[in-house]
Amino acid sequence: MGINPEIGAVTLTGRLICTDADQATRVQAALAEHIALTRAEAGCLSFDVYPTGDPLVWQVEERFRDTDAFKAHQARAAASDWGRQTAGITRDYVITGMS
Repeated sequence: MGINPEIGAVTLTGRLICTDADQATRVQAALAEHIALTRAEAGCLSFDVYPTGDPLVWQVEERFRDTDAFKAHQARAAASDWGRQTAGITRDYVITGMS
């Protein structure tokens, strides 16, 4: 029997909620690079951010191998252009699997 690579995984699900068109424009401008950089991170199992029916709201779904990989992602994202462009935008997230 093989080892399940997702045992111990950290999952984040929720929404990125803009308050106005300016914030939404900043998200759109920085999103493609943020997705590409995140998917290339060691320990990223899946990462998706996509629009909902509301032009100011994006659905966010992340899955990382473990707590260390998730924390490394959070640190990298905070220090990136994405982190600067989206600072102050509401995040309504639920995180599971943190050790």
